[in-house]
Amino acid sequence: MAKIRLSCLALALAATGLSPLAQAQNGEAQNGQAAPPSIEVEGEGAQLHGTEPTRPSGPAPRDAAGHPDLTGYWKPLKEKGKPGGNIGKDLPGFKLPLTPAGEAALQHNLTKTIDPEALCILGGIPRHDASGLPFEILQTAHRIAFLYLYSTHRFIPVDGRKHEADPEPRFFGNPIGEWQGDTLVVDSIGFKGDKVWIDENGNPVSDAVHTVEKWTRPDADHVHRELWIDDPKYYTHPFTFSRTWVQGRPGEGLTEFACSENNVDASHIGPGPGVIGPDGNRGADLTKPLPDNPPGPEFYEQQAKAKAK
Repeated sequence: MAKIRLSCLALALAATGLSPLAQAQNGEAQNGQAAPPSIEVEGEGAQLHGTEPTRPSGPAPRDAAGHPDLTGYWKPLKEKGKPGGNIGKDLPGFKLPLTPAGEAALQHNLTKTIDPEALCILGGIPRHDASGLPFEILQTAHRIAFLYLYSTHRFIPVDGRKHEADPEPRFFGNPIGEWQGDTLVVDSIGFKGDKVWIDENGNPVSDAVHTVEKWTRPDADHVHRELWIDDPKYYTHPFTFSRTWVQGRPGEGLTEFACSENNVDASHIGPGPGVIGPDGNRGADLTKPLPDNPPGPEFYEQQAKAKAK
């Protein structure tokens, strides 16, 4: 069996341009060891980022109740001048409005904690909203499922229920959804907090966080999400984050992924997300160029199998 297996962290790094190989190269370079040869990326079938369609887009499909049908496999679009995976990408200088407690929590994440996803801990919300990874939506009349690359999921009830008075804390929070015209509004409270990062860059999130997501499908090829975040413990005021995804190609979709299986290479990564450059992206200390559009998890699985032979 191969000794190298794709970790949850690897997928997150790949989405922001930092592949598992590059992360390994980064760690070896820091330890004064020679980095392995770079891998040429071939083919486009498993790429994680989407591209704008060249044909005109048709209207969004609708469900039996007349709501836009969000069902589909959705791939993120890169934004020029905006970092991937950074929850502060829409803020001046990518700077989050941290409270003193939030600044202390950030420093703790940077110096004391390994990326939780490298340890197979669910990224949760808001991190999965900030992630540059593709995902899948399955829409029904009473519940909407969000399916993620890590073989994790969250269900959004849209049956008129209200928030519980004292919900059980969860990584994805306790969401309730409702349709407001053509917009799906997802209101979430009751998060675990502190056990996870708010984004790929190690920014903190507390158990007091409250999120509101507004999902729209303006046409057949795109879904868009406006995210409002309020965390009075760690941030001085609420802030927003937006992103647009494009429909995946025919035949693309999610596959099984077991984060914990043979995940033997996480501890070498060390605490924090690594060096974050002035462009707001992690991985600024890499010495080798990375592919503009990193491949999907199948690519790294194939590399591991090839090394095992």
